[in-house]
Amino acid sequence: MSTEAVRQPQQDRSRATRQRLLAAAIDCLAELGWTGSTVSVVAERAGVSRGAAQHHFPTREDLVTAAIEYVTEERLAHLRQGLPDLPPGRDRTEFVVDTIGEMYASKLFSAALQLWVAASSDSQLREKVVPLEARVGREAHRMTVEALGADESRPGVREAVQATLDLARGLGLANLLTDDAKRRSRVLRQWAMTLDAALS
Repeated sequence: MSTEAVRQPQQDRSRATRQRLLAAAIDCLAELGWTGSTVSVVAERAGVSRGAAQHHFPTREDLVTAAIEYVTEERLAHLRQGLPDLPPGRDRTEFVVDTIGEMYASKLFSAALQLWVAASSDSQLREKVVPLEARVGREAHRMTVEALGADESRPGVREAVQATLDLARGLGLANLLTDDAKRRSRVLRQWAMTLDAALS
């Protein structure tokens, strides 16, 4: 058996372990918060030894930095998957608004929020979180405009799209303490009608 053939399964296992650690870090951040998401806790959740975790991420800072990037990519992927090509009109607007609402009510947003809170009092973490959050914001806005087929050259359209994202984020915050699904659904349905009128 060639060295390359041996190396490939090892690389696959290494990638799988890394992926499990990142997914576990997201779960821990969403469920246990920043202080509860230690390397040991994340390793246990991932089903790997602390040593294996530290092989991939020598410090908590390394793990969290990778988790921030992972959360960013996952949130953007979640949004991309949820916004397929739809015919214009109210159904399209309602689907897009619901999809954005779901993104901000998800575990990924809960994990991201824990990072925001920790970054608010940790300047090193803030330096990593702020540019990634700015990227998520830009991409979310761009994808929403595209999914809605919105013409931002028209007065008020850009602001209406941004208001959609801000509203969904606020509803996601409300969902952290209690299950707010029914109220969120009513608010988003009403907003979809308002947004559709602004886009027409």
